[in-house]
Amino acid sequence: MKTYLVGGAVRDKLLNYPVLDRDWVVVGASVKKMLSLGYTAVGSDFPVFLHPHTKEEYALARTERKNGKGYKGFSFYAEKDVTLEQDLSRRDLTINAIAQDSEGQLTDPFNGQQDLENRILRHISSAFSEDPLRVLRVARFCARYAHLGFRVASDTILIMQEISRSDELQHLTKERVWQELEKALCEQTPLIFFQVLEEAQALDILFPDFIALIEHLDNNSAAQSNALNLQITSLDTAEQRLAWAFCIAQQAHSEQHKKLAVQTLCQQLRCPNSTKDMLKNTVHALPILHCWSTTSGAEKLAFIAQADLVRSPQKTAPIMATIKALDLKHSYIKDNYEEKLAQLLLKLRAIDHQALIKQGFKGKELGLEIKRIQLEHCQNS
Repeated sequence: MKTYLVGGAVRDKLLNYPVLDRDWVVVGASVKKMLSLGYTAVGSDFPVFLHPHTKEEYALARTERKNGKGYKGFSFYAEKDVTLEQDLSRRDLTINAIAQDSEGQLTDPFNGQQDLENRILRHISSAFSEDPLRVLRVARFCARYAHLGFRVASDTILIMQEISRSDELQHLTKERVWQELEKALCEQTPLIFFQVLEEAQALDILFPDFIALIEHLDNNSAAQSNALNLQITSLDTAEQRLAWAFCIAQQAHSEQHKKLAVQTLCQQLRCPNSTKDMLKNTVHALPILHCWSTTSGAEKLAFIAQADLVRSPQKTAPIMATIKALDLKHSYIKDNYEEKLAQLLLKLRAIDHQALIKQGFKGKELGLEIKRIQLEHCQNS
């Protein structure tokens, strides 16, 4: 039995990049042996265990065989006779197929170190095409390391295009697609994720609403594209960055089209409700805030009600940050709409419901009076 550090931990250590998680592969062991050593079995697809003290993941070395559709369509073999090289050969990229033993010695059967040095994301073998999730993973890795000069190898792009032309991408679950998208949005150059998917002919299959984003990037100079990346990465969360990218991609369309498109996107994405709310609220808020002085009181009140900004003050700042990142002309300074919204919300929160009740308003009449006062404040803001 021998244990090796594998995957991202080795890759990032060689890159002098922050190592966030450590994964291990165990060669020459069995399920019974791992359990006898105090490891806890987790997962149902193949033997993975948690270390009794560190709680890090240890997986038995395994081989795999494609026997169905999608990234789950595999059968696995994980017995004592599986070698380290066999386990590494089933991985996606050469830079992810480097192992390190307890003495620091590296096993690198696919020249991953050379590809790290040359800043190339390259598939290991033709078996890469058996897992459609790898299209998303490669795009995400490029978004993570593009600032270091990494690019996807041309022959790897060709295989990714073959996967896109098959029906394999349609077998990815919505949850798994969202997980990869969310991670990519949190990387240092998230816009690269969409660009690689477009080059792989997968963007119109997975995220058709973002095709115009690529056209927008292609029409800009390198300096302008860098400025756009600075704008999206100025936002703290994946949901804010997603809303920003969607608005950039949809900017040429009418407001009605944007609202319909965001409804469709929210139905397609299996993401948290907070993410869907950020998408909808940003699309709704953008024209209202940018045209504050000419927007009707009813429209302002409808946006504030939809976003629940009166009862939930904490929701205002993330929306405003996203809008400001989209405001290339900095009209929030010139038109002062950020301060105007803040003042309006203070007035709306200051409406004294108890005082209205004491005046005799109740039931439906109370609700109508509150809305009348709210509308009056919105019209005068």
